[in-house]
Amino acid sequence: MAVFNHDEGPRSGGMGKILVIGAGIIALLAAGYVAVTLLMPPPAAPKAEPPPRVESPRPAPRPVVKETPPPEEPKAARPRPKKEKPVEAAPAPPPPAGPALVVDTDVAGASVFVDRKYLGTTPLRTTEVTPGTHQLNVSATGEEGLAQSIDIAATGDTSVSLRFREVRLNASVAVVHKHSMGACEGKLTATPAGLTYDTANKKDAFSIPLKDLEVFEIDYLKKELKVKQRGGKTWNFTDRAENADKLFVFHRDVTKAREKMAAQPK
Repeated sequence: MAVFNHDEGPRSGGMGKILVIGAGIIALLAAGYVAVTLLMPPPAAPKAEPPPRVESPRPAPRPVVKETPPPEEPKAARPRPKKEKPVEAAPAPPPPAGPALVVDTDVAGASVFVDRKYLGTTPLRTTEVTPGTHQLNVSATGEEGLAQSIDIAATGDTSVSLRFREVRLNASVAVVHKHSMGACEGKLTATPAGLTYDTANKKDAFSIPLKDLEVFEIDYLKKELKVKQRGGKTWNFTDRAENADKLFVFHRDVTKAREKMAAQPK
């Protein structure tokens, strides 16, 4: 309740108004608060928290004891089965070799000719030949040339061995043996074994080793071949040819053989 002091006059009346207005505002605020409070839903009751869970103490884990297994008895070693080697197929046989000529001589470096074609020097193996019959010639310095016919096989090697220093002699000539009175005919033959005279007159026939010939010479103009055995008999031969050519060739071949035999080491 307002108390007015009349003694204050107009100042007191203004203050009273202010108080009245303030009181009214406060009343309005209070009324609004009440209204809002009434309109708001009641606050939710707080949720009751569950009582804390008390866990019972876990028993201590039992120690794990590893059991050691008993040692195993050694197993007897089993023999390993032998591996059988696979059977290999036999290789196919090589094709047969073509024809070849093999030439060997006792004098190295001899020249080889086949059908007059030079093929090389010895020792020689050549395939430049064809199967069949051919003429072989071999020559060496200081040696008499060698010649022979050869047959080359259709396959494989055909081997020929020639010896320049080997004494080869196979010569013959028809002759007439002149006696002091008369004559007889026969044949002179020479080989490395010796000189042989074959005749129907058995008393004149002879065979003499080449080394035992003391005289063996020819007189071409007289067409006479003279033969004398060492420390023995003498024979004079001629022939019925017009000249002494055949006697000369026979004498030449025998003389070469004698010289070669004399040059060989004893």
